[in-house]
Amino acid sequence: MAAAALPQATLVTVDEDYAGQRLDNFLIRQLKGVPKTHVYRIIRSGEVRVNKGRAHADTRVEAGDVVRLPPVRTSERADQKAQLMRSVMTEVARHGASSTVGGYAPPAEFPILFEDDFLLAIDKPAGVAVHGGSGVSFGVIEQLRMARPEADFLELVHRLDRETSGILLIAKRRMALKLLQEQFRERETDKVYLALVSGNWPANQRVIDKALHKYLLPNGERRVKIVANDHPDAMRSVTLVKVKSAIAANPLAPATPFSLLEVTIKTGRTHQIRVHLAGEGHPIAGDDKYGDFELNKALQKASPGAASLKRMFLHAWSLKFNHPKTRKAVQLQAALPDELQQFLPSRAASAPFPPLAESDNS
Repeated sequence: MAAAALPQATLVTVDEDYAGQRLDNFLIRQLKGVPKTHVYRIIRSGEVRVNKGRAHADTRVEAGDVVRLPPVRTSERADQKAQLMRSVMTEVARHGASSTVGGYAPPAEFPILFEDDFLLAIDKPAGVAVHGGSGVSFGVIEQLRMARPEADFLELVHRLDRETSGILLIAKRRMALKLLQEQFRERETDKVYLALVSGNWPANQRVIDKALHKYLLPNGERRVKIVANDHPDAMRSVTLVKVKSAIAANPLAPATPFSLLEVTIKTGRTHQIRVHLAGEGHPIAGDDKYGDFELNKALQKASPGAASLKRMFLHAWSLKFNHPKTRKAVQLQAALPDELQQFLPSRAASAPFPPLAESDNS
């Protein structure tokens, strides 16, 4: 088997972006093209040293640590993978961004709301998963990695449902990932969604504090339901709701009034907004899991003078957080997508969305 060898041992100093990472994961990133089995072999043999001492695969490296990398060989498989990547790019150039080769994601960029050396904020379209898995070959993160092969680090900070559009944060450094995820975990971020629900939402109903429980349908599909607080698997979930505007019945559903809501989540549970709003008797328009299915069918029909709704009306509208490096406040906004704007009456589509205050991103 053809192979290329690094000529001699090298010393690598761990920078702050990789502080706290396991040694095996650190080496896998440093020794690209080296099979994982070989990485673990050189750790067990003591060829890898951290500050001149032996270390285990689960050792956490810290900023300033000096890691000795022994001479290693890259396998022919790595060369084949590189060739496959080149084939993907060629196919995309020929046939467009929907092309895939060998299961690899086609490269794609998304509308950028903010970007610097530490993080990237994009406006994710509805219908695109944030990552591959559960029957999805690839998602936003895989496509971004393919589109930016020079990027050493791209990781999701948080998640959005596949059917939800709006602001999605991607960390470009490990340090940024850790600090941003800590803000989400400690509820130090301010995330606001726009949701259109059926019915007149009562103005005095501002807080939903009901526990949620994840379960699986017989076909293996994931679902979430409201349960009592003393349920053994209950997860406390808090959602804040504010009525942005009441909307007269749509011509496609003349008997149904709608409410446009500004929704803030204080806990980030799976399907939290969708289940909480539906649990109050006001499901999100277009929600194919927890919604009013007959209403959804009516809203999907094309009609002269009335825009149809072919997706769930839930949009991650604004996000406020502290920059991981400067620690200054950053406030982002993603405009309501055209297919949702068009579904609203003109006054509701324009008046409720003033620009947010300018962020200090320096």
